[in-house]
Amino acid sequence: MEGFDYSRRRTVEVRAGRVAIGGDNPVRLQSMTNTSTMDTDSSVRQSAQLAAAGSELVRLTAQGVREADNIGVISSRLREAGVDVPLVADIHFNPRAAFAAAVTADKVRINPGNFVDPGRVFKKLEYTDEEYAAELQRIDDALTPFLELCRENGTAIRIGVNHGSLSDRIMSRFGDNPAGMTESAMEFLRVCRKRRFDNVVISIKASNVGLMVETVRMLADAMAAEDMHYPI
Repeated sequence: MEGFDYSRRRTVEVRAGRVAIGGDNPVRLQSMTNTSTMDTDSSVRQSAQLAAAGSELVRLTAQGVREADNIGVISSRLREAGVDVPLVADIHFNPRAAFAAAVTADKVRINPGNFVDPGRVFKKLEYTDEEYAAELQRIDDALTPFLELCRENGTAIRIGVNHGSLSDRIMSRFGDNPAGMTESAMEFLRVCRKRRFDNVVISIKASNVGLMVETVRMLADAMAAEDMHYPI
């Protein structure tokens, strides 16, 4: 039975509203509304239903700034109704929405594949080491103000790596594979570590389950090698 023996990774504790993730806490349950985030009544009702069904965090889509702003309205309405479930903003391709959500949501999910890099067109890109270092500096420049805003507001972030949206830059340098997904996360995590922002969790998503599992294992090893201990 040795192949089935395991010990839990030791991680930092992350707080999203009243819910603590990682550390000695149990695995948390999260679900997502399928409402328009601009439909306040439906979003409030469905968020409350999810919380009543056992969801410990509720995620809402935030395609733009107005949706991110309205999460604050939804949150207020839920609190007035006695529902204190933390709300997570799911950001798509709009960093401005992430900045808005840092003020209104308890946790903000950003995708490294499109937070700074342009949308992929499957173009092979060539970089010198100096040019690639400049790309990493662009990430630092864009992510640091967001982290500081999250710090000010006590907002957690989720670095959500999606195999289907790896950037051309990452795929050209590391591959459309677990190594590319791992490095996509690590680039952002290194900025978090540099800025001493530890209120961060990671998620890995791929339609190929084997690829996803391999990526999670590779990422756990990569974080351990750099003394990072964020929850996945």
